[in-house]
Amino acid sequence: MIQRNTTLQLLARRLLATKPQHAINQASLVQEIAARQKLFITDPISPGSIFFLPNGTKIFNKLIQFMKLQQQQLLFQYNEVITPLIYKKSLWEKSGHWDNYQDDMFKVDGTDVSKETYGLKPMNCPGHCVMFNRFDHSYQELPIRYTDFSPLHRNEASGALSGLTRLRKFHQDDGHIFCSKEQIESEIINCLKLIDLCYNQVFKLNKTSGAKSGYSINLSTRPTDHYIGDIQVWNHAEDVLKSILEKLDKPWQLNEGDGAFYGPKLDIMVPDHNGKFYQVATIQLDFQLPQRFDLKFKNKNNKYEMPIMIHRAVFGSIERFMALLIEHYEGKWPFWLNPCQAMIIPIKTDDTKQVEQCRRLRQRLSGEINEKDTEILKPVPFNNHKFNVDIDERSESVGYRIKDALFKDYSYLIIVGENEAATNTFSVRTREDRTVHNLTEDQIYHKFCNIERNYE
Repeated sequence: MIQRNTTLQLLARRLLATKPQHAINQASLVQEIAARQKLFITDPISPGSIFFLPNGTKIFNKLIQFMKLQQQQLLFQYNEVITPLIYKKSLWEKSGHWDNYQDDMFKVDGTDVSKETYGLKPMNCPGHCVMFNRFDHSYQELPIRYTDFSPLHRNEASGALSGLTRLRKFHQDDGHIFCSKEQIESEIINCLKLIDLCYNQVFKLNKTSGAKSGYSINLSTRPTDHYIGDIQVWNHAEDVLKSILEKLDKPWQLNEGDGAFYGPKLDIMVPDHNGKFYQVATIQLDFQLPQRFDLKFKNKNNKYEMPIMIHRAVFGSIERFMALLIEHYEGKWPFWLNPCQAMIIPIKTDDTKQVEQCRRLRQRLSGEINEKDTEILKPVPFNNHKFNVDIDERSESVGYRIKDALFKDYSYLIIVGENEAATNTFSVRTREDRTVHNLTEDQIYHKFCNIERNYE
């Protein structure tokens, strides 16, 4: 049963009525939509961390599910791993983070006899190096690609924290590729193909009409200080990235001194509606960490050789990516991402036949296979289609309930009245179009499956 939240609705309506849309900056727009759709909250009890509410969690999980599916494609073939959140100081010293990054790390004092200092991980690469180094590897196994969605913690200054875009605790669709020198070019090209798939085919963030791409690329080079390794190695890594960009005819610009402390990187930049650019994806070329961790594999000549490491993330921070999506869609989520996909409304809430028909449809669309009074539960099958569907059975006028569903940005409205109950059909309309289509339960289910399958 849906409860009315009059205060929240009035507040959100007042915000939209008193501020022109172009005058609302990204932070306030994201906060307004998050409040209206109940996506997330923040609290001073945990600065720089997000409390994802059920609706926000649905979007968050859908994005991760999307990325996991794409990474399983034959062209990419990443293997998902799960790594610890906390490591001994000795690991961070070995990786170089303790000398170059410790001010941005959360330190934890252990209570064991050694009283050793620990650090919450700000990134996954050292842990992935540990995993790679545990086993012997042949050139035939390379490239080895790990992907990791573990939470990360970075000790950002309190004044720098900002909504979803700058956090202390966040998640990345993090990936690390261990490959030979000969494989660097093809692996980076494949990383860019995955980025193209996301930003030019599916999400198209603020892509202007006629533009080839919805993003720009910054080539970020060696920092002036706080870096590890020889300058000659850095120069070589930067030249490799430049040659790949030129070969692909990708437009890019130089961003001197903004590379990671262990290697140069390609930063993928996307604009918001106001033209401000945010970094999302990144591809980083690293010759340093494999040397520090003494990583090796046996080449074709049966001799040990050091692999090259590529760090990459496509969404980057998933929380920051969500902020860009909220701002881009202005709360009107595409069906496949929407936490509120369909609202079913019986015209007469005291008509048992109408209400029961609504409930049966909701049960089918939401993937419920167990009746409430069933003593023996059945397991929900894998790959079961499950849609976010609600019923509004409140004793309000049908006009009020329709307006309320539209205000909450449901993608579809499904109405059941006397005619629908008599023919066992449903009147269906979209959020944007008042045109009504009369569909059966099966037709609605298959329609929703096709829309979600095509990321619409």
